[in-house]
Amino acid sequence: MPKLRLTFALFAFLLATGAAAKGEAAEYRWRNVSIGGGGFVTGLVFHPAEKGLAYARTDVGGAYRWDDKAHSWRPLTDWLGAEDTNLLGIESLAIDPSDPERVYLAAGTYLNKWVGNGAILRSLDRGKNFQRTDLPFKLGGNEMGRGNGERLAVDPNDGRVLFFGTRASGLWRSQDSGASWSQLQSFPAVAHSPSASVQTSWAGPQPVGIVFVVFDPASGHKGAPTPKLYAGVSTREISVYESSDGGASWRPVAKQPVGLRPNHMVRASSGDYFLSYGDEPGPNTMNNGAVWKFAPGSGQWTDITPAPQSIDAENDGFGWGAVAVDPRNPQVLLATTFNRFVPHDEIYRSSDGGRHWQPLFPRSEFDHTISPWTAHASPHWMADIVINPFDSDEAMFVTGYGIWASRNLTAFDESQSKVKWWFKNTHLEETVPLDLASPPQGAHLLSAVGDIDGFRHDDLAASPLQFAGPRLTNGESIAYAGQAPQIVVRSGTVRHRNNNEVRAAYSLDGGSNWSSFASEPPQGEGAGHIAIAADGKRVIWTPLKSGAWITTDFGKRWQKVEGVPDTAVIEADQVDEDIYYGFDGITGKLYVSNNGGMEFQESQNAVGEFDDRFRPEVHPDPKRSGVVYLTASWRGLLRWSADKLEKLPGVENAYSLGLGKPKQGSDTPALYLFGQIAGKTGLFRSDDDGRRWTRIDDDAHRYGKIYRVTGDPRLYGRVYFATGGRGVVYGDPR
Repeated sequence: MPKLRLTFALFAFLLATGAAAKGEAAEYRWRNVSIGGGGFVTGLVFHPAEKGLAYARTDVGGAYRWDDKAHSWRPLTDWLGAEDTNLLGIESLAIDPSDPERVYLAAGTYLNKWVGNGAILRSLDRGKNFQRTDLPFKLGGNEMGRGNGERLAVDPNDGRVLFFGTRASGLWRSQDSGASWSQLQSFPAVAHSPSASVQTSWAGPQPVGIVFVVFDPASGHKGAPTPKLYAGVSTREISVYESSDGGASWRPVAKQPVGLRPNHMVRASSGDYFLSYGDEPGPNTMNNGAVWKFAPGSGQWTDITPAPQSIDAENDGFGWGAVAVDPRNPQVLLATTFNRFVPHDEIYRSSDGGRHWQPLFPRSEFDHTISPWTAHASPHWMADIVINPFDSDEAMFVTGYGIWASRNLTAFDESQSKVKWWFKNTHLEETVPLDLASPPQGAHLLSAVGDIDGFRHDDLAASPLQFAGPRLTNGESIAYAGQAPQIVVRSGTVRHRNNNEVRAAYSLDGGSNWSSFASEPPQGEGAGHIAIAADGKRVIWTPLKSGAWITTDFGKRWQKVEGVPDTAVIEADQVDEDIYYGFDGITGKLYVSNNGGMEFQESQNAVGEFDDRFRPEVHPDPKRSGVVYLTASWRGLLRWSADKLEKLPGVENAYSLGLGKPKQGSDTPALYLFGQIAGKTGLFRSDDDGRRWTRIDDDAHRYGKIYRVTGDPRLYGRVYFATGGRGVVYGDPR
């Protein structure tokens, strides 16, 4: 059969004249592909009045409620759509101590000028439904100090009253259960001063502001606002303030330590308070810190830091992430180190109110059964720790990759007994997948994931092991050979890279085992995009800042690809090993290679220039050589076939596309589009090559912005997609 030689002329774009099926929707069942952890859980709250009720917040993946009967976490914020992606970072979480039904979220991920303001989300049914109050300022659920807290607090005596400490706008109060808010002008200006900010290498100074609000319930009575409360500011100056009149006026707490920033304050049943400190708010850096006890009755402050600093050539110091007190025994304390790289981070326990401490981990066992890949991770970024108010044997602490819980904490008091920990992360899926592939044989899904490399998903309901072989920090691109799908390649980045460490790997058995490429292209910076020919014999890798390079021997030799700009996205034809396609998202120009990717030629016309932040997708048809689908943002969804380029009707915006098994009786792939149709942004399916579209997501399952979509070539209707913090989600028709 002769090779298909492509020539291109720009075909007049078709007008989108009502081809989308407005109002038509298909019922789907949505589930997470199980990874089990992977992201930074920034805060935990047990409800003091109901056994088994707990909540968790994350930096980019929303909030969760623990379902004690199901023994798993329930996501609370999947209803947020693409327009509200910024609300999936939870700055703070609060429960009403007197009402187990009420929960509040301070939602907002970034402080950047191009994102929207934050919001208070309030629920009367444990997070099943929320009402929203928009705020006039931004929140930083994924910014510096995100593990501090809690900034949001409900009055334990009067649930109508809430306080919220902000990063740059001082202290705010609500007197109607969070429906409306007003700023308290009485709070000291240090809360939004330069000293309450932290310097970053990527965005200059960043405000941290008020990091916790804590009530003294004993100072008031039920049914009336609590008069006594405290607030802590992330500054090395005077940082802890108190009010005795319900927030009308504030003064510094006398005799308090200075020189470090407070990050957590907890109250013991005895009326004493315990605070953890660091020289920085975390999580990126913290090189000094302390733990202090404050006794309001005497006004005395006592340094009870569990372990001294040991600064030497291998260790530049560490801070203290959080402190917890057993609600059933005010003498039992836990404190977590933070950024203690040598020898490792640790939890210290005291049974005498902080006079003496012992490390837990030397006498601990960790059960990795639920998420086997965590055996290769170490507890770190332990920004919060809590003890179950109904069970002194259970403590939970957060890490940069999930939640650990103890089964028998009090056994530590017995000589030689070990504390047993289990990974309490079932259905809390907070990862950021960066690429997905669903090959026609082997595992149904392969993933490239931020922070934890990637996985071969043989069982979508079970947490897998990470890829065997060379390990990447961020898996960023993955591809298989269309006619030899057992050959897979991937590229990414490595956080602490050795000089000879190659940031790409290949597998000859469908992703079960991997080997490193022999070398990298010259002058590249890793990651970028990788593509493999249909027969698996040629790989084009486009690392950052070096353009496209081709190899026929997995990196032993590299040759610069000619005729295509460095910014083009290149993919291989899935049928013909000699054909590659390139689409430049900046200029909108189209390119093709008919000689195995060695040289590309520009098509006669271009789509038109784009916003330089848009990265298009190129999707060759898995069965038809010379047919390619292109996502073109506000220019729509395009099909490039032989000698013409068409705009598929009805698509107003095309962000990501996946191709899957055709519907019975059809020879065109099922198309799965994350985009905008008839004014609605969502996930859609077309079974007739884009002539008609059916919405397949629903208002309860939107998952913020979707970043990568792929269909399953073996199961009609099955679609996978990558979220910005809720892991990999897949759907099947009901």
